[in-house]
Amino acid sequence: MLKDFAKLQTFLMVIKEKSFSKASAKLGISQPAVTQQIKFIEDYLDTKIVERKKNGILLTKEGEDLFRIASRLEKAIASSEKELLKIINKDFTFVIGSSNAIGNYILPNYLSEIKKRINNNVYMNVGLSCEMIDHLEDKKIDIALIESPVFRDGIIYREWVLDELVVFSNQPLKKHLTADDLLGFDWICRDEGSHTRKLTSEVFDEMGVQCNNFQVLGVLGSPTAIKESILHADPTTERPVVSVMSKHVIANEVAEGKLFEARLKNYKIERNFYIAYSKDKKHDAFVDNVVNYLLSLNKV
Repeated sequence: MLKDFAKLQTFLMVIKEKSFSKASAKLGISQPAVTQQIKFIEDYLDTKIVERKKNGILLTKEGEDLFRIASRLEKAIASSEKELLKIINKDFTFVIGSSNAIGNYILPNYLSEIKKRINNNVYMNVGLSCEMIDHLEDKKIDIALIESPVFRDGIIYREWVLDELVVFSNQPLKKHLTADDLLGFDWICRDEGSHTRKLTSEVFDEMGVQCNNFQVLGVLGSPTAIKESILHADPTTERPVVSVMSKHVIANEVAEGKLFEARLKNYKIERNFYIAYSKDKKHDAFVDNVVNYLLSLNKV
């Protein structure tokens, strides 16, 4: 019977109108047809659900139980119909998952254009790269923009932007830093599990510098928290307070003269940002539109 919800709709209309004849008029079917459908339900359930009275109708206990079930079904069907209409009208929310540096400092500049290109709402979910790939696998997001290579089966990865990690401080620094220069700073470091920390440590090892020889003031997990710590450090100290961050994270402050960046002498700390999406959405028009737009951005 659940496959034929029309009979339950007739039942609900009878209860709403408190009358078989009024339900008949509302539904546009004959009164005998209404009576027949109610009888079908009672035969199917092998119980009486409605009793006719002079002043209307009365639900039996079983009828009350059925009314609660049918009401829930009606709401669920109405909700599902709204979702179907969204698909028909191409009205939905496109969800982009993004790692912290990209989501907080790069992607916001392009959200309005992405929304315009797909003519739909765009929502951004920011977190760790591994979390975004988890969300992609769980189909919670449509594409992921990540800054560390979390490669898994069933997902397509496209190289997007070549990023560079730089040393920065709120005090002017030498343009190119040596190993001895690095040991003369006070450090705010990223947490050990971050991709930024891993890449930085690898390059420092090549330079012959061990991070455990640094004077570390703190270890933080957020690029924003690190940047704010450097911005508010005492700018007059003999030992500048420094950290390593994507050049995109500090670009505005460097342009405004609030922060100063430096590179390592004879070394570069570089990485690729990636666009990732499920192989199941390889031919999805909306995913394809967004990915092609992002790939067209030669400079971000």
